[in-house]
Formats: sequence, structure tokens, C-alpha cells
Amino acid sequence: MPTSRAIRPSVQSALCLLTLGMAGGCAAAALDVTVVDEHGAPIELVAVYAVPDKPVASAPAKPTAVMDQKHKAFVPHVLVVQTGTSVDFPNNDTVSHHVYSFSDPKSFELPLYKGDAHPPLVFDKPGIVVLGCNIHDDMLGYIYVVDTPYFATTDDSGKARIAALPAGGYGVRVWTPRARPGDLPPDVTVTLDGADRGVALQIKGKLAAEHDQGGSGLSWQRY
Repeated sequence: MPTSRAIRPSVQSALCLLTLGMAGGCAAAALDVTVVDEHGAPIELVAVYAVPDKPVASAPAKPTAVMDQKHKAFVPHVLVVQTGTSVDFPNNDTVSHHVYSFSDPKSFELPLYKGDAHPPLVFDKPGIVVLGCNIHDDMLGYIYVVDTPYFATTDDSGKARIAALPAGGYGVRVWTPRARPGDLPPDVTVTLDGADRGVALQIKGKLAAEHDQGGSGLSWQRY
């Protein structure tokens, strides 16, 4: 009986293509993105997302996310979601809040409450949604709605990892409320073939101060 042999590359490629067609991708890779300012310092809480060249099939389950309220602040300060995501707004603070937004992608109002008093809201249009509280003027948060399931936010070292990206071409983009739109870097085009990739992006221009309760460089007028 002949001994078994390793699968030849041509056969392995054919099997991979078959798997791609049946299960949506066997050559998934991760994209590691680093975002720095004009001085090379890392920037935290930057939305990083990859827009595929070809349309992505909708996930069978509707995506969900949570924008919490703690210590008179929105948590997280910047929340990135895919278009069509249902976002819950629990109030786990010790005081009541009255959450609202006047932004075009999603204008809404959640009257004074604590706990889980309101049902989730569906964010079905891409764009920037600025959040405020009618009781606490210093509260400010952002929901960034993107037309892609591939996104992340940077940590305190300015790094973000977007995992499970199928093979193909992508435009990598970033956004932060601390930068003016004209200071954001242009898209970076990458092609993934199953191997992880690293990308570095620089935001030029003066950044607004990080937001904290009691005042910052951020305001409703920026977006």
C-alpha cells in the first residue's frame, strides 16, 4: 500500500476555494492598526475600520451593542457599530439620565430613567451620532455607525486589531472626535491573502483634549 503524502499545493488551493464558497472563508487574517498623532504619540479610542472591495453577506444574526452610563459618563466614550445594529442604553449609574441625540443618522430621546427602562434602538444609517444628557451637560459620547462588520477601537498604546478578515482588498479608515475631518488620514488600501498585516496611520493637526467630565476640547459643534 502506498504511503500517504501531503496534499499538493494545487489540491490544497482547490480545497480552500471550495471552503471559501461553502463557509465564507478559510483564509481569514487579522489587521493590526497603529494610530499616532503628528508627533508620533499613540492615540486612544480611535475608530478603526476596514471596508471590503466586494460586498459582504449580511450576518444571519442581527448585531447588538451596549452604550452604558456610569459615573456620569457614557461608557464607552466612542462606540463603533455596524449599520443595522441594535444598541441598548442601560443606566447603571447612581443618578438618573435623560439621553438624547440631534444627529441626522439617528435623532432620538430617552426620557429620564435608571436601569433598563427603554428598549434598544436600531442604528440603520451610517454616520456620527453625538450623545448628550439633558440633566448633565458635561456628558458627551459618540456612536460611529459604519457599513462594514470589520472594526475596532485603539487602546492606550494606539493599537487596534481587526480579526477574522477574509482574503481580499480593503480600504482602512480611522475616525476620532478629537480630530477635524480634514486632518484625518486618507484611506490605506491593503490586500489580505490569509497572512496578518500591520498598518500605521498618522492623524495630523492639533487634536482636541481628551474628554473628561468638567470640560474638554470636545463639543457638540465639532460634529
